[in-house]
Amino acid sequence: MLLELTEESVADEARALQARYGNLEPLDIIELAIDHLFNEEIAVVSSFGAESSVLLHLIARVDRATPVLFLDTGKHFPATLRYRDDLIADLGMTDVHNIHPLQQSLKQEDPYGAMSMTDKDRCCYLRKVEPMARAVAPYRAWMTGRKQFQAATRTALPVFEAVGERIRINPLAHWNSADLKAYMIENHLPPHPLVAEGYLSIGCMPCTQPVRDGEDARSGRWVGSDKTECGIHLTGLTDQLSNISLTDSNL
Repeated sequence: MLLELTEESVADEARALQARYGNLEPLDIIELAIDHLFNEEIAVVSSFGAESSVLLHLIARVDRATPVLFLDTGKHFPATLRYRDDLIADLGMTDVHNIHPLQQSLKQEDPYGAMSMTDKDRCCYLRKVEPMARAVAPYRAWMTGRKQFQAATRTALPVFEAVGERIRINPLAHWNSADLKAYMIENHLPPHPLVAEGYLSIGCMPCTQPVRDGEDARSGRWVGSDKTECGIHLTGLTDQLSNISLTDSNL
């Protein structure tokens, strides 16, 4: 008989995984998650941003058929889309999903595509949070490229954390910028082309600017507002997923 998953039981599971495996090296965490913990019920979410090549390269070393979920918001830099295509081809990833916003929602709420100027939170919800919930709903767990050093809001980021009835895994949580740079050099990985122009955290074009010297990597996001996260890593996603149980998502 299958054990019924609840948010409480998954939270306990995430804490146990963190205590037992949270200090492993990223490659070991990825191999453990893909080959032993979650098998075919795990994916990776990638923004194909400044340092995305590191996590994707590590995953490709374990299993190139791992599903890759990319939120195609319709507002990305053209350079990001080219980088996505080139990196996927170079790494030989074979199961890439481009996740789009619901066209009916955009038609009703953002017919002119200018909501990022008037309501950034709602724009992120329509273009990222809701699509993200749909994308990860079929999986038991997913991996991200988030790291503790990226911003003050991420300094306590664990490797394993619960999001409702699912587990989110951050294999690179403990790596710093020097670790990432060394790995990219060692493995001849191409940086996102906009990094050379000062973009250290790259999201949608209307809400991303270059970073000035001394600022944290995410300071170029949503400049001039109090916003620090798009919402896919905050409670908005948990709330959205609470309406999609693992049983429902696999029907």
